[in-house]
Amino acid sequence: MAEVILNKVNKKFGKVHVTKDVDLHIDKGDFVVFVGPSGCGKSTLLRLIAGLEDITSGDLKIDGQVCNDLPPPERGIGMVFQSYALYPHMTVYENMAFGLQLAKTEAKTVDEKVREVAAALQLEPLLERKPKELSGGQRQRVAIGRAIVREPKVFLFDEPLSNLDASLRVQMRMEIARLHERLGATMIYVTHDQVEAMTLATKIVVLDAGRVEQVGSPLELYNHPANTFVAGFIGSPKMNFLTADIVETGEMTTRVQIHRGQEVEVSANTIGASVGDPCVIGIRPEHIRFGEKDAIQEGGVALSVVEQLGNECLMYFNTPQSAEPVVIRTEGQTNIRAGDKRCIEFLADYCHLFDRDGKAFKRSVVGETKPSLVVTP
Repeated sequence: MAEVILNKVNKKFGKVHVTKDVDLHIDKGDFVVFVGPSGCGKSTLLRLIAGLEDITSGDLKIDGQVCNDLPPPERGIGMVFQSYALYPHMTVYENMAFGLQLAKTEAKTVDEKVREVAAALQLEPLLERKPKELSGGQRQRVAIGRAIVREPKVFLFDEPLSNLDASLRVQMRMEIARLHERLGATMIYVTHDQVEAMTLATKIVVLDAGRVEQVGSPLELYNHPANTFVAGFIGSPKMNFLTADIVETGEMTTRVQIHRGQEVEVSANTIGASVGDPCVIGIRPEHIRFGEKDAIQEGGVALSVVEQLGNECLMYFNTPQSAEPVVIRTEGQTNIRAGDKRCIEFLADYCHLFDRDGKAFKRSVVGETKPSLVVTP
């Protein structure tokens, strides 16, 4: 186990500035996941830690040692790649033993470590097979086992499950989680899949255009996003955003107007903001529900798409206050169909409020959850 500290780390490829002033403290035993859209710099950041790319400026420390100029073998890291990177002419045993043999480890020790790790990863029956005789999940376990036998200070995973089918990804995700629990090792994991991030991480790092947008536990990012980028990236389906104007500011609650006199009282501190300022309301799909009033009389909203998923239902409607269709998530199944009109209620204490630049106002839950009727034709 080792802590990893990045201090003002930058990476440039010519004139292209890929990683920008990254400050990050990864504690011993953390499982940290880098997430973000394609091109945000998450894989580049992992390669900087691994030593596969040179740092342009800033410092990288692993276990208290500055590693900027250390070659990868001397950093105490073990890396698992997306493509497995197994030697096709070697057996599973030989692939797992190769790194230890290069380090001139005693043959008896090599054999003990390989067999111990193979037993933990259920690879014992496969030790004499070659990679072409293995399934994708088995190959990935071999790649993970090869990293484990070297007993590195830090494990690095570069989208290790992206080549697997959906069911196998779930299985491997559980195996990696159990592996972290058993080893207690420091792990850094890159993925574009937020389900992997939410289920595996003790700490998530959200990146955008080479910058760290927010760092925190999965639920901290889900419940208290720092800005609209994080709010829209974490969660599936993502958070809904509607434009609004501040009607009344406050320390505990803020009243905002969405459309034609429809107002919502949001649990947010907007001291310093002004009445009339434009803002954005964020509401997750599971925090919108259907009202009890007659939709035909009240106007209501017309549902454009209804997706029946068996265990849940996703329903969409369009509104001028949102650039994209607003999503409602309900549990179970429904007899509602596309074209039906319904009144919509937002659960006000679950609303998020962002300023005109997308920065979140601090939330403050007050009293009981109060539904606020929002009718948007």
